Amino acid sequence: MNVYLSLVSSKFEFTNIECTSLDKSFDDFEYCYLKSVNRSYKYLSLKVNLFKTPITKVKVKGGLYKRLNGLRPFMYNITVDACRFLNNPKSNPVMNFYYSFVKPFSNINHTCPFDHDLVVDKVPIDFVNHQVTKVLPFPEGSYLLETHWFAYDIVRAVVKIYWTLS
Repeated sequence: MNVYLSLVSSKFEFTNIECTSLDKSFDDFEYCYLKSVNRSYKYLSLKVNLFKTPITKVKVKGGLYKRLNGLRPFMYNITVDACRFLNNPKSNPVMNFYYSFVKPFSNINHTCPFDHDLVVDKVPIDFVNHQVTKVLPFPEGSYLLETHWFAYDIVRAVVKIYWTLS
């Protein structure tokens, strides 16, 4: 009797990021990029400068899309009161899952008001790979995580993160 063992592993890869300020008098992105240091260490970073602080009312609308003959909605499309969520992250498990991607690498770790620029610094691929393969396994494919950031019920910025899982 022959026994064959095989190890199956998934690989996460950022493919692009787009950050757009829709109200340059309210906010603007100082930087927004993917960086490849070497073959194994790649990361995402962004910084948004806020010009009208303190900000006391924030909402985030997030949608996950998968490329299937064009981009199609996949799993979640939610809108969350960010101030309320940050006060009690366990109140929304879906948002908490996505928040866990950036929480260790960000200064977005307190409830409103926000009176400083917002930074997401060096989110590494291996950390996100663990989230989408071990914590909540995703099927292989190309994805888009699109977030719309509202302050005082006016959309102020859009961040689109493109990635693949193979």
